[in-house]
Amino acid sequence: MPGRYIAFDVETPNHYNNRMSSIGVAVVEGGKIVQTFSSLINPECPFDYYNIHLTGITPSMVQTAPTFPELWSSTLEPLFDSGMLVAHNAGFDMRVLAHCLIHYGISWKGTADYCCTVALGRKTYPSMPNHKLDTLCYYLNIDLHHHQADSDAIACAKLLINYMEQGTVPEKYKRCRSMISV
Repeated sequence: MPGRYIAFDVETPNHYNNRMSSIGVAVVEGGKIVQTFSSLINPECPFDYYNIHLTGITPSMVQTAPTFPELWSSTLEPLFDSGMLVAHNAGFDMRVLAHCLIHYGISWKGTADYCCTVALGRKTYPSMPNHKLDTLCYYLNIDLHHHQADSDAIACAKLLINYMEQGTVPEKYKRCRSMISV
């Protein structure tokens, strides 16, 4: 299985969905997860009760966490530059990433290639009642602690590996997202 894929998931602190409170990353190479990374992120903005309840992440938990720019330069940019980005319901995660880059004035690249494991799931398992992350993970017996970025990213990576084992080619579903506008 050729290619290097960077499966990632973000959690957000509020309904604006324009900052991250957590990120998880799982790198897939040769049909295996070869690296993982996760971190809380200080979003430097208010939290909504709904998001706290959904993710379990509170303002006090991120108070001493790195900010997005700190994580970007030290860890995320080198990872994200190393392969095609992958996320479940990728439009959401890619939009949050673009918002963060723009808000902090971080110049990365004009566009980023990515694929969505929802679209890949529809191709690979068309008869499923839906293609939500928890539904697919239950069906494929993949461990999931939903709305925890590290678990969601690893589950996304495992879905990607399963889809490729079934013959689905992620590059056929590649999309491109502007990283300079939202």
